[in-house]
Amino acid sequence: MARPVQYNVKNEGGKPLQIVGAPEGFNGDGFFTTKLSNVVGLARKNSIWPLPFATSCCGIEFMATMASHYDLSRFGAERVGFSPRQCDLLMVMGTIAKKMGPVLRQVYLQMAEPRWVLSVGACASSGGIFDTYSVLQGIDQIIPVDVYVPGCPPRPEAIIDGFMKIQELVGKESIRRRNGEKYKQLMESYGIQ
Repeated sequence: MARPVQYNVKNEGGKPLQIVGAPEGFNGDGFFTTKLSNVVGLARKNSIWPLPFATSCCGIEFMATMASHYDLSRFGAERVGFSPRQCDLLMVMGTIAKKMGPVLRQVYLQMAEPRWVLSVGACASSGGIFDTYSVLQGIDQIIPVDVYVPGCPPRPEAIIDGFMKIQELVGKESIRRRNGEKYKQLMESYGIQ
């Protein structure tokens, strides 16, 4: 007899759910081996703790992204933190004034390694329509950015797409990348040791 209610076997379109495969490795009878960096990447990409730094209308779109209709927590970002020491993804959304630049940089520096940055919207990415002396023309002038999300303001789908690009970066990043010369040069170019 079939069960009257079937849980977690079909998605909204009625198609069966797909299970993501294991990382590349060797499969044996009762065991599985792979590289440590693959396992760490898989764990990191599915347990990102975002820190929202929202100043304008992009912050409202982020609220919609976190709400029940779009639900960013489906992608492993259930816990949104407001303490930089506990988060590993800085999501900068909205206009950043030049006076706020040092604060943003301090928040970035307080985050533990490894850390990633998502620049959401035109204002955070390039200053947007505010080409004035008081607005920072892109946060990449003070901190390194991993992924840019275009739009003014971007729709929640675009924010989710940017988040998924961050997940791809996190999953493929080598454990030793942060100790490499290229990464050290990047940090030195921003005045970060």
